[in-house]
Amino acid sequence: MLDQKELLEIFRETKVLREGHFKLASGKHTKKQLQCALLVQYPNFNERVCEDLARRFKGVEIDVVVSPAIGGILVGYEVAKCLGVRAVFTERENGKMTLRRGFNIEDDENVLVISDVLITGSAINEVIEVIKERGANLCGVGVLVDRSNGKISFGTRKEALYTTEFETWDPEECPICGAGIPFTKNGTHR
Repeated sequence: MLDQKELLEIFRETKVLREGHFKLASGKHTKKQLQCALLVQYPNFNERVCEDLARRFKGVEIDVVVSPAIGGILVGYEVAKCLGVRAVFTERENGKMTLRRGFNIEDDENVLVISDVLITGSAINEVIEVIKERGANLCGVGVLVDRSNGKISFGTRKEALYTTEFETWDPEECPICGAGIPFTKNGTHR
C-alpha cells in the first residue's frame, strides 16, 4: 500500500496538489487545492493509486463499481478493472443524478461507489440514491481524497487514500485577498 508520503509525492509530481489562491465551488477561499482530474492524465500513476484503493476492498463481494461523472469515471473504471468487475457511471439529467447510456444496476447486485474527491458528499449521496432506487446493495464507498478530514459518513464502509482538511476562509476574511494576491487559475473553479 502507498503511504501518505508516497501518495503526496505522486500528487506533487502530477500537479494534483497545488498551492496559490483558490476560490472553491462553495465560495470559500483556500491556499491549497487538490485537482484529482490531473492524476488521470498519467495512466501509470492513476493505475498505481487506483490499485491501492481497490486493494482496500479485496475480499468484499462486489459486482459493479459506480462513479459520479465526470471526476469519478476514470478512477472508478480503473478500480473496477483491478477488482475484475463492471464499471458504470451516473450523470445528471434534468438536474437529477441517474444512470444513462444503457447502464443498469440489477436488484441485489453488490455495488461499490468510487469517486475522486469527497468534499461535501453530495454527489456520492446522489449516487447512493440511484443504487437504492434499483434495489441494489451498497457495499462501500472509496475515494482518492477525503477533504472532509473523515467527518462525512455514508452509513457503510468508507476508504480514502488521503484524508485532509485545508484551511478555508469566507471571502471577506481571506488573508490571501488581504495581501492582494490574485486567484490562481484552476480548471473547473474560479
